[in-house]
Amino acid sequence: MKLVIIQNRQAVATSLQIAESFEKRHDNVLREIEGLLKIEEAQNYFHEGTYEHPQNKQLYRMFYMNRDGFTLLAMGFTGKKAIQFKLQYIQAFNQMEHLLLEQNRPSYEISDPVTRAEKWIEEEKQRLMLVAKVEEQKPKVLFAEAIQASKTTILIGEYAKILKQNGIDVGQKRLFEWLRDNGYLIKRKGSDYNTPTQKSMELGLFEIKETPIYHSSGEISISRTSKITGKGQSYFINKFLTKVVAI
Repeated sequence: MKLVIIQNRQAVATSLQIAESFEKRHDNVLREIEGLLKIEEAQNYFHEGTYEHPQNKQLYRMFYMNRDGFTLLAMGFTGKKAIQFKLQYIQAFNQMEHLLLEQNRPSYEISDPVTRAEKWIEEEKQRLMLVAKVEEQKPKVLFAEAIQASKTTILIGEYAKILKQNGIDVGQKRLFEWLRDNGYLIKRKGSDYNTPTQKSMELGLFEIKETPIYHSSGEISISRTSKITGKGQSYFINKFLTKVVAI
């Protein structure tokens, strides 16, 4: 077991390894740490975790600690062996913190050739992943830009088809349901069912097309159809592309 390890991009030691190094019972080390945790300033130096016992495979408590936590804990350890182990831990912390510093630098700033090569490989992987992600999103981004430039109002069903053709998996029924559930269309059954809410109209997301219907009885009724404006198309596509909502 290493004297110092990296966890969450920080050099830390474990209570388990300290107990072994300084030839102490682990439960005694835990008690000393618990005593230190009563000091508010010291609470940020320790983090509780667990380890699996190699024999019975059960989980037991342990603590991780940074350099400051180790210094506080080991301050009371005395004897010739204790001094030697303290020096070893100081050296291990120095080496691990230097490694972390090197890992955070861009590859061209790293002096060690092995570490520099490893960092370059990592950077190249990240670059290729970013390029792939940009290429994957390009059609959707172009689609979103085209939508934003649109001044035409369209039916909700037509909008659902356009979304699906451009990689956003939604059908007309699910889109209507989502618009109702999220307060853009009225969900209360009645004459105004599936028409835009006041919020939608104030945002300029919809227009209502009114069409007169002439009946044989001589009566005239008005059919109201909700259509998504260019602004509304842009508004919703931005939500879908940024995964703010799930359809």
